Amino acid sequence: MTMPKTKIEFVCQSCGARAPKWLGKCSECGEFNTLVEEIARPEETARRPVLSEERPIPISEVQPVDRPRIIVGIGEFDRVLGGGLVIGSVALIGGDPGIGKSTLILQVCQKIAGQGHTVLYISSEESIIQTKLRADRLGVDSPNLLIVSETNLGVIRKYLEETRPKFAVVDSIQMIYRPEIPSAPGTVSQVRECASELTFLAKRLGISLFIVGHVTKDGSIAGPRTLEHVVDAVFYFEGDRFQTFRLLRGVKNRFGSTNEIGIFEMVGSGLAEVANPSELFMGRDAGAREGCVVTPSFIGSRTLLIELQALTTPSINAADMVSRRVSGVDRDRMMLVLAVLGRRCGFTTSKEDVFVNAVGGVHIDEPAADVGIAVALASSICDRPVAERTVVFGEVGLTGEVRGVTQAAARVAEAKRLGFLRAILPKDNLKALGGADGIEILPVATLDEAFVQARLH
Repeated sequence: MTMPKTKIEFVCQSCGARAPKWLGKCSECGEFNTLVEEIARPEETARRPVLSEERPIPISEVQPVDRPRIIVGIGEFDRVLGGGLVIGSVALIGGDPGIGKSTLILQVCQKIAGQGHTVLYISSEESIIQTKLRADRLGVDSPNLLIVSETNLGVIRKYLEETRPKFAVVDSIQMIYRPEIPSAPGTVSQVRECASELTFLAKRLGISLFIVGHVTKDGSIAGPRTLEHVVDAVFYFEGDRFQTFRLLRGVKNRFGSTNEIGIFEMVGSGLAEVANPSELFMGRDAGAREGCVVTPSFIGSRTLLIELQALTTPSINAADMVSRRVSGVDRDRMMLVLAVLGRRCGFTTSKEDVFVNAVGGVHIDEPAADVGIAVALASSICDRPVAERTVVFGEVGLTGEVRGVTQAAARVAEAKRLGFLRAILPKDNLKALGGADGIEILPVATLDEAFVQARLH
């Protein structure tokens, strides 16, 4: 008796497209070297249990939940989530290996379990003993926190249905497998099917579920793009593993803003909230060095003072090979500012390499940082420091004018709170600013006026 021949196909690990033979470049998403050999299987029909014989009803008859969110008790974490965990929501969190994802999640589990809720922590990469060692270091010891080491989706489904936890964690999705799928854990088929099944199960049982995911070399969460569409929220835990500070950033959130960031510091007992985030984003003696300026940036619901650093140096390459490098700011905004400086203000950088950096790993994408970037660049070109204890903000127009921005009063108030003495801001914001005792207000209408107030001319 001859056995049926196994059919092989190649599946793109980025978008999930299938091909009968290996290709160097995926024909669907255009990524290179992403096609992996898998055993072909017939497309299965969706096997979903019938919940009840429901009928469409008017939205006015839907009864709201009394407590739709669980307040975790970690302020920075609750802020990024939009006010706490939503009942029945599914979130995906990714980050570099060793950045502290499991540490953060275990501390969240401890907080929720301490409120009397049942919490289930499913570790697919570590044994129970390894998880216990980390828990002891973090002081995690609540009897309401259940831990298990399992990778089989069928067994995990049984645990979730039996325990009915209020909060559950799967760490990580790349190690979970569904036995019916003849491919290795971590492949597109496994990740997609397991994430879809877990999401459906969490919403049916009313479980708030957090899924931990690996990241690729370019920093994005590994697996098909459909993985991010299935879940309700996607978060990235970022930071330099050799530094102590970490940022929790939302890139998708159906129940809150994606502009919020949570700031933590890695200490001996785990991750601690940063009481004064502005100090993280400012260097020592900010404003007393060439090419350095402090700008108030409105991120989410709060204002942070961020130090911008600029460096210009003669290029060792040909004039048409000069370098333009940025970190933490929008490159297009920086190029716009450079063009205005060259055309309207007489600062030529055509033969110089330009580097612009936002201190602390934060990313600024609002136009209000334009004047700060311009002043930092002019300070570096002139080799003169900006006046001490000065903050700068405003939007730059193509004619060199400085335009008004939102939340000017909040920006000035934060600068005053941290001891800054002078604020260079758009003249358009002067009327809405009101009184600002204790800090000198310097309104400007053009970049040239900003350079004069910064004492660069």
